[in-house]
Amino acid sequence: SQSMNNLCKQLVIGTAAAAGGILAYVVHQRRHVKSIPLGEGWWGTGEKPLIEDDKIYPFHVQTSDKEIEDLHERIDRTRYTDPLEDSGFHYGFSSTYLKKVVSYWRHEFDWKSQVVVLNKYPHFKTKIEGLDVHFIHVRPPHRENQKVLPLMLVHGWPGSFYEFYRILPLLTENQDGVVFEVICPSIPGYGFSEAPHKQGFDSLAAARVFLTLMERLGFSQFYLQGGDWGSLITTNMAQMKPQCVKGLHLNMFSSRRGFRVLLSLMIGPYLPFLVGFSREDVHRLFPFFEKNVWGILRETGYMHIQATKPDTAGCGVNDSPVGLAAYILEKFSTWTDLGNRDLADGGLERKFSLDDLLTNVMIYWTTGSIVSSMRFYKENLKSNPEKRLDGKTGIFVPTGLAAFPGELMHCPKSWAQMRYRNIYSYTFMPRGGHFAAFEEPQLLASDLVQFVRKVEEF
Repeated sequence: SQSMNNLCKQLVIGTAAAAGGILAYVVHQRRHVKSIPLGEGWWGTGEKPLIEDDKIYPFHVQTSDKEIEDLHERIDRTRYTDPLEDSGFHYGFSSTYLKKVVSYWRHEFDWKSQVVVLNKYPHFKTKIEGLDVHFIHVRPPHRENQKVLPLMLVHGWPGSFYEFYRILPLLTENQDGVVFEVICPSIPGYGFSEAPHKQGFDSLAAARVFLTLMERLGFSQFYLQGGDWGSLITTNMAQMKPQCVKGLHLNMFSSRRGFRVLLSLMIGPYLPFLVGFSREDVHRLFPFFEKNVWGILRETGYMHIQATKPDTAGCGVNDSPVGLAAYILEKFSTWTDLGNRDLADGGLERKFSLDDLLTNVMIYWTTGSIVSSMRFYKENLKSNPEKRLDGKTGIFVPTGLAAFPGELMHCPKSWAQMRYRNIYSYTFMPRGGHFAAFEEPQLLASDLVQFVRKVEEF
């Protein structure tokens, strides 16, 4: 009978939910590791010296007529391939629109003026574990009786510290009693930070380097914010020195895989409340295979290349400025909104100006850092990330999560809680994608401030 079938279904669901709860408890007990040992590393050339210079030096971004002339000569020699009819950005960066971007780059973009913009904030370098680590350090205007909170912002690929230039004024001005002193480093191998000379520089090594940087700057406690690789690096920092991290705010995050996730995928579309899903979770997750399997396969070809043979593919984009621009800017199109693949111009100028986009490309071009940035995938994906020590270690610091609808993968709060054990805020952001600080600086700043206010108990 129908009633008997319904009863059987309820029993199956109840039993599965109970089993999931027991499994989650067992996993929690086995993985209740408080912190990761810091360890040590040396990524410079040759052997580690007995004494390393730990001074901090001012740094200024510079350019020259020769550098610009070389760029223009290379641009003028570019060969293009005609796109397929009506293909939009589904095959990658449309060469029709690319010609327009390159024409602007060649004849209107003023790199010297953008260098002045880059130098708007104070830049520095310091030697850590054999590498010259670049960072900007922005202090808020001095006001009486103002509590200033240290904050590190960490970028990802194919971004840079420049992603944060639109959000910095918002964070260094008093918002509801909260104001930040901001440090934005470049990941070693990206932009103006020296590339590692030895194999093995992964997110754990980057986290250790940035913890050393904060200590060298005199900060014993601070906040962290990150997306993309910055999310993993800041998470690792919180795992290594939880006593130093007052709060961790992320705009990209993931959970562990396992029976509990599988169970919620089976039950979630029909009885979301049983597995802790909201209606918005269901909307963003399902149909699951279309959005999170086939959709991801369509967008992660670059990752397979960079995680296996980055130096091979890197030869081309490191030698051709137009190839580099196409490779990088395609991500700023698709990762902002997957719907941009349907557009002839990739929707690039809906959220960004060409000056901002080309400035980010120029940071990679002028430093020749695209290959070393791509190697970061190889170093982090040599083995199963879930079997690394950080994959088995919970995060116990206060955590704020901002779930942007255009992010490549959605992670419900119920999943995030399996890894991030002390979530203070979880926000469904109304708009925006992968490059949150670049796309929606006001939204990201507001969510960060409300999170910090909860931690500080304003």
